[in-house]
Amino acid sequence: MNALHINGNDLTLEAVREVAAERRAALLSSDARQAVNQARAVVDEIVASNKIAYAITTGVGKLSDVRIAGDQIRELQVNLVRSHAVGVGEPLAVAETRAMMLLRANSLAKGHSGVRALVIDTLCEMLNRGVTPVVPSQGSVGASGDLAPLAHLALALIGEGECFDEKGVRIPSAEALKRAQIKPLVLEAKETISLINGTQAMLAVGTLALLAAETLVDSADVLGGLCCDALKGTDAAFDERIHQARPHAGQMKTAANLRRMLEGSQIRESHRDCGRVQDAYSLRCIPQVHGAVRDTLAHCRGVFETEANSAVDNPLVFLTDPKNAEGDVISGGNFHGEPLAFALDFLAIALSALAGISERRIERLVNPALSEGLPPFLASGAGLNSGFMMPQVTAAALVSENKVMAHPASVDSITTSGNKEDYVSMGMTAATKLKRVVDNTRNVLAIEAMAVAQALDFLAPLKTSKRGQAAHAAIRSVCPTMEKDRVMYADFARIAALIASGKVAEALR
Repeated sequence: MNALHINGNDLTLEAVREVAAERRAALLSSDARQAVNQARAVVDEIVASNKIAYAITTGVGKLSDVRIAGDQIRELQVNLVRSHAVGVGEPLAVAETRAMMLLRANSLAKGHSGVRALVIDTLCEMLNRGVTPVVPSQGSVGASGDLAPLAHLALALIGEGECFDEKGVRIPSAEALKRAQIKPLVLEAKETISLINGTQAMLAVGTLALLAAETLVDSADVLGGLCCDALKGTDAAFDERIHQARPHAGQMKTAANLRRMLEGSQIRESHRDCGRVQDAYSLRCIPQVHGAVRDTLAHCRGVFETEANSAVDNPLVFLTDPKNAEGDVISGGNFHGEPLAFALDFLAIALSALAGISERRIERLVNPALSEGLPPFLASGAGLNSGFMMPQVTAAALVSENKVMAHPASVDSITTSGNKEDYVSMGMTAATKLKRVVDNTRNVLAIEAMAVAQALDFLAPLKTSKRGQAAHAAIRSVCPTMEKDRVMYADFARIAALIASGKVAEALR
């Protein structure tokens, strides 16, 4: 891939994934470099003239009334990094940290943060040469941004703390930078606060979770269509006229997907004249439920894309006379994570519903009272074999865990920093529990995929649609038919990976 040129204004979530997971190179664009240099000149002028400006010539937070001048300014930068690097818990995944680095660099590239271009260049070089800081996942309340996680990132920039090497082994940051031939930064006035004040940790985790969730909802449409066919449901509820009468975009999209998944199915034609009028909600209302999930993802994508191209530190520099290095330095609250916290919580709620309706379809596949003539628990020789009795229990456990994780973090707040930071977002908590909900939902869909593939096997020689056959073949490529009881956890893992790769969702395309 060509290198990504960042400017703070047009970064896409797909580009974040390419840099984070696919190692696409990132560079500061020439236009952005000029804006960054002009904003930096304003900061340099404040320092040279010894003017009072928050976090430039003063302490931070509750200590903002303490004057800092002269040689103390460089000392302040190091002290702030060290004192704020207080995270605990499991480190973020490498892809999440790389996403955080890119998002931080892009925000600084917008030209309102007052850092030197060298800071952004160093972040890009670390990305391009595979230097990934160890960033603990806990310790942020999401108010003055993700202070602790971002401080661990800044710690690596100055050659302290730890990084992961290419094999995932933790090594001293100084050694990692040396191997990559990157010179540790000596941070100047305002640069630490610009690095650690922001929402990039929660945004990084949320962005990768959202992209995964978009694949999950497409996969759920495919599996929902297969279940409707395997359970000899009707496609009448997916009639376009119904959904035009309630034209939510996501609902209309899912209904169209279901029509495509059932088009040309021999199974559907085999019972078209049966006496059943309508199906249970877990089949009939797939467009309404999956569609609402789609609309939620679309809303959250908009929030994340806006945030990815925002200046979110404090204070911000606004040029008034670039030629004479004049500008306003204004304190505000763009670091507050509330917009993201709400969206992250909303995502967890939506995905909990996606997993919940999937589990109800699994129940219908395995329960002989509901499964339209399929063998009890989809087992050959039921009784001697238990078939899919226990996978439904696992799905139920995951769905119930999601219900706990879906409790919003953003309704909470706890006062910090001497009551200066008296209302916080808890956005990072929302992000980290969302990761668990994504994983749980993917595993529930994996169980549904294995179960519906088994159900379709029992309906042979009748065949599902061409698209359905493609999805069935994808599942069977990693999971053979279960002729008798066997250990299934490895099957679930392989199918979950298949879903994550987008191979199941490909049936729609």
